[in-house]
Amino acid sequence: MTASRLGWGLLVALICFALLAPLGDPLGPFRQSLTKALSGAEAAAPFGYDHLGRSMFSRLAHALRLSLLLAFAATATAAAIGIAFGALASWRAGWIDRALSLLADSMLALPALLMVLMMGVILSSTPLAFWAGLAAVQWIEFFRLTRSAARSHLASPAAVAATLQGFGPIWIFRRILWPEIGPMLRTTIAFGVANSIAAIAALGFVSVGMRAPTPELGLMMVELLPSWREAPFALLQPVLACFTLLLALNLIAGARK
Repeated sequence: MTASRLGWGLLVALICFALLAPLGDPLGPFRQSLTKALSGAEAAAPFGYDHLGRSMFSRLAHALRLSLLLAFAATATAAAIGIAFGALASWRAGWIDRALSLLADSMLALPALLMVLMMGVILSSTPLAFWAGLAAVQWIEFFRLTRSAARSHLASPAAVAATLQGFGPIWIFRRILWPEIGPMLRTTIAFGVANSIAAIAALGFVSVGMRAPTPELGLMMVELLPSWREAPFALLQPVLACFTLLLALNLIAGARK
């Protein structure tokens, strides 16, 4: 089995678990039963209970769904903006290229954590702040890659001939540029999703991300860390879920090189 197939298999399995597991869950991620705190697995909760008597099975599924949704949304937004700006800068050059490059360099000076925190102040919704903050940081990489790669391809005989024949920029991008730069950008997208998931979990772990009782991988690690002696398997679950998710995405991205 190749690394790419293994990565896709792990990713599909995690997505299926995140989407389908809550459908047959009788407890939900918020229902508490303090008498069952840190107890083991049973029919209603196959993965046991956390420190507040909530189903780990349900909370893990919802946490994976939240991380995947935010990561894919942020990376897709960043890719759309970065690729569009990069192609525009290469196509028009001149002051447009200089202005977009200056904007990218200026935003690159801001740390990703600071950008997310700024968006958290501006936007009332924490998931929306994560989406906007991560997208605002990630588009720069897509912009730089597209700008650099598209510049040489736009000067190729095929692109010049298509321009002289009256084909528009969208046609040239789809037919000439994308087949050349697409594989590189797809690899960047996979890495971008992985970085977003790691950032969401890291911010939750340092208690500046999602707020309780929202099920989120980093926040679950923080909540279960004081109980690691009593229930090590409960703490291990969000750690393994995060590790497996990042491993799958990195296998997919690495196989595309």
